Amino acid sequence: MTKQHFGTSHVPLSPAVRAGDSIHVSGQVPTLADGSVVPGGIEAQTRQVMDNLAKALALAGAGLEDVVKTTVILADARDFGAFNKVYGSYFPANPPARTTLEARLMIDIKIEIEAIAYKPL
Repeated sequence: MTKQHFGTSHVPLSPAVRAGDSIHVSGQVPTLADGSVVPGGIEAQTRQVMDNLAKALALAGAGLEDVVKTTVILADARDFGAFNKVYGSYFPANPPARTTLEARLMIDIKIEIEAIAYKPL
């Protein structure tokens, strides 16, 4: 099985890696193209993360509809309800499996999401 790496980052990671029919997307954070954190609360940050996730998947020829598993990290579990409402709007039918946890994140953000997608070659 060959691996393909997609995208670049200012830190040592690949935004997306295809291994066979699976695509692994590194944790996406609520940053804009210039690297700045999107202003606003958990709703705005969740939308930005989901948009960044969709862009990373597109680099590997996939879309949100191909996602089979996500891992969501919230800085504050009290944001779960607001996050969940926005997240659900991106997966209106047949949502992927998901793990959600609370942890301190590496920069001053409210959310990070990583994903695994299945898209046969």
